[in-house]
Amino acid sequence: MPMSTPTASARVYRMKTAEHMCPFGLKMVGLLKRKGFKVDGHTLTSRDEIDAFKKQENVDTTPQVYIGDQRIGGYEELRKHLGMSVHNAKKPHIGQ
Repeated sequence: MPMSTPTASARVYRMKTAEHMCPFGLKMVGLLKRKGFKVDGHTLTSRDEIDAFKKQENVDTTPQVYIGDQRIGGYEELRKHLGMSVHNAKKPHIGQ
């Protein structure tokens, strides 16, 4: 009989204010859950909380995901980490 393995856990820090709910944070949480991760969600609900988190973690953007003690990064970095393709490659705008 195979031994059961503990469920991997991930911490997600994402923006959720009265004015804005980060769509990439929601996508990140959904992807992690579909991949079997236990998600510990941390919502950043004010500009002060968001700025303090970014300064403390030395990052430019949210959401950010940590698996174990390792910071993976944002949504695209998570997809790469999980061996998935990245669909949102930035393309130059024509005429600008």
